[in-house]
Amino acid sequence: MMPILYHSPNSRSSAVVTLLDELGAADVEIREVTIPRQDGSGSPDAANPHPEKKVPYLIDDDETVRERGAIMLYLTDMYPQAGLGPLPGQPGRGAYLSWLSWYQGVMEPVMVMQFAGLSHPALGATFRDPATMIARLSEALARGPWLLGEAYSAADLLCSSPFLWFPESAPDDPAIRDWIERCAARPAVKRTAERDAKVAA
Repeated sequence: MMPILYHSPNSRSSAVVTLLDELGAADVEIREVTIPRQDGSGSPDAANPHPEKKVPYLIDDDETVRERGAIMLYLTDMYPQAGLGPLPGQPGRGAYLSWLSWYQGVMEPVMVMQFAGLSHPALGATFRDPATMIARLSEALARGPWLLGEAYSAADLLCSSPFLWFPESAPDDPAIRDWIERCAARPAVKRTAERDAKVAA
């Protein structure tokens, strides 16, 4: 049985579709499902096996994987020939794992809180604040064109994704803005946008 990615166009799962393209993972089936949207459209899809009817959701035989960072790690380990994530024992593995987890545990919560206008000392102490988030990105990109240095990885794909969806949220930092442009220029990113537009039409 081939792996199955449950995906809804123009959603968080689009980054995983882009990763599949980057990996050359033609043996992974992509199944479109509906999800509730913030504008009130859409609805939970009975065909989606995710326990909360969210996307992305990956099924690989008896394995099920939730959350983008975990799915990206699983896939880059599954397709090592693409070189989009250091493997166990390879240089940069620790940084790679850290960026994937940092996105889920810091970057996305900080950006959601900023969007929602939420601010509280406990939230800042736990998840950091926008200035700290920007500083971490800027520090990494001062050392190389990509988060891991000289090589593009799934960490760049994941961490750049909110800025591709909401360009107005990009910080006024030249290194970060140049990195976002490099990520947006990847052919796989453009192909996913075209694919999603066709499916959603």
